[in-house]
Amino acid sequence: MEYVSPEGLRLDGRRPMEMRQLRAELGAVSRADGSAVFEMGNTKVIAAVYGPREVQNRSQQMNDKALIRCEYTMANFSTGDRLRRPKGDRRSTEISLVIRQTMEACIMTHLMPRSQIDIFVQVLQADGGTRSACINAATLALADAGIPMCDLVTSCSAGYLNSTPLLDLNYVEDSAGGPDVTVGILPKLDKVTLLQMDAKLPMDIFENVMQLATEGCKAVANYIREVLLENTKQLENRRGV
Repeated sequence: MEYVSPEGLRLDGRRPMEMRQLRAELGAVSRADGSAVFEMGNTKVIAAVYGPREVQNRSQQMNDKALIRCEYTMANFSTGDRLRRPKGDRRSTEISLVIRQTMEACIMTHLMPRSQIDIFVQVLQADGGTRSACINAATLALADAGIPMCDLVTSCSAGYLNSTPLLDLNYVEDSAGGPDVTVGILPKLDKVTLLQMDAKLPMDIFENVMQLATEGCKAVANYIREVLLENTKQLENRRGV
């Protein structure tokens, strides 16, 4: 199957280096301390953060830093095939772990000892790049909750199909079986917090694909900063500052 036309366009009309449209909304869950909806094209994710609060299981309490817990789920209606996924299946457990480890890299846990922060992420609509969308949604939700972070962690994926590096894969491109690199970075500190790849790539091509994903992460970071700034202005207007 041809994923890039001779004119240089992908199946959904984008250029190889073009991202899908981003959309975000803060405060989607009123009961949560912080929440956000994040969309990358047709992939839609909601994240809610509770905490810092008292540790429920005292045996897990840490005296020098906060305990971060993360739960990832996919809504049964999120994909075209109506499969009932058992709670806690291997994929969900793995992605929960990936999100938790990525978030631990940016949260200043040492400022909140003997407490816990719960991050809940649910995929409402899946069209490729769910892992990246979850991390971006969780970052926004943490910022909305006022959790101290050393930097915003943002994520984006890139792939290699038809001998062309492609940015921000959708479901059809993701399912093609080609190499898929998911990157998470701390843009201001210029550090990589997440790097996953599910196929082999020659070193020179891998560097190009990773560079492309990193550029995508930086574009997401700029967008998230705009959203947070706009939200702060709205709060100021409401309070009459």
